[in-house]
Amino acid sequence: MKPTVFKRGVWLAVLLSSLTGLTHAQTQVPAQASWPDKPIKFILSQPPGSGPDNVARLLGERLAKALDQPVVIENKPGGQNIIGAQAAAKSPADGSTFYFATTAALVTNKFLFKTMPYEPQKDFTSVAFVANSPFGVLVKADSPIASIQDLMAKSKASPGKLSLANEGPRTFGGIIARFLNSKSKMEANLVAYASVSVALQDIMGGHADAVVADLASTSQLVKQGRLRLLAVTSAKRVAGFEQVPALSELLPNFEMVGWFALVAPTGTPVQVIQRLNAEINKLLQDPEVTQKMLSIGPIAEPLGLSAKLDVYLKAENDRWAEVAKEIGLLPE
Repeated sequence: MKPTVFKRGVWLAVLLSSLTGLTHAQTQVPAQASWPDKPIKFILSQPPGSGPDNVARLLGERLAKALDQPVVIENKPGGQNIIGAQAAAKSPADGSTFYFATTAALVTNKFLFKTMPYEPQKDFTSVAFVANSPFGVLVKADSPIASIQDLMAKSKASPGKLSLANEGPRTFGGIIARFLNSKSKMEANLVAYASVSVALQDIMGGHADAVVADLASTSQLVKQGRLRLLAVTSAKRVAGFEQVPALSELLPNFEMVGWFALVAPTGTPVQVIQRLNAEINKLLQDPEVTQKMLSIGPIAEPLGLSAKLDVYLKAENDRWAEVAKEIGLLPE
């Protein structure tokens, strides 16, 4: 058999192709192995000073030390999380940008909007679950309503007269308020406010009877003696507020909590995801970090591998589909 004969031009093309492939492989491996080699950015859909922002900055500060790179928090609030989520989804998938997401951005928005400029399950890759963020039902500290049972009894005795403040019918707090009305058979007057801060001012000013709000926004006011926490929306009582009942103790299977999770634009290198997942889970098991987080309101909860976050998100989507059906929540 005669040996194969290549023309000079063919040999040159093969050689250049081989060198190009080798160079590409050599540049790809070090790029991932040396990650991070530049500042990391966390995009948030909430404003500075909010619960998610405070938690993200706490983790960012610790991660910066662990990774030896600055972690920059970029706030893009508005549009019920859509502005921030869209910006994160369109960011380069090179391990430099991540999205510090909430329940609304990754799950509940799909039940609120017929169309969105991003697709949670398609545009993001799971990195790590960070924390649960329970909500609470609160009243002014000197309110005659002393318990959640009092609140329910008063509402049922005078249908439509007890005012239950929230951020609006299509916000997380508003949906919890609607679900509470449905599950407890209360007939509270659900009063929508432009923001939690405005609602809290009205509560403390005596202009509304009660409010549904996240503990991240209200826990300090409770500890200062300005608000009274009647019940929490998590499945169990919350550490630091052990004397406060969970609504599930009165309403079986009632569990409505917000949460924070870190995700990355789809296509982010697996090695980057694994490294960041490990670093975050390590931080969430640090007693000092968990205590600081608890002082803000959320409860640290390391789930371990990012695959577990995928399972959790699937369960949350299924659960919210049932909630939406019960309260007649339709996308607009």
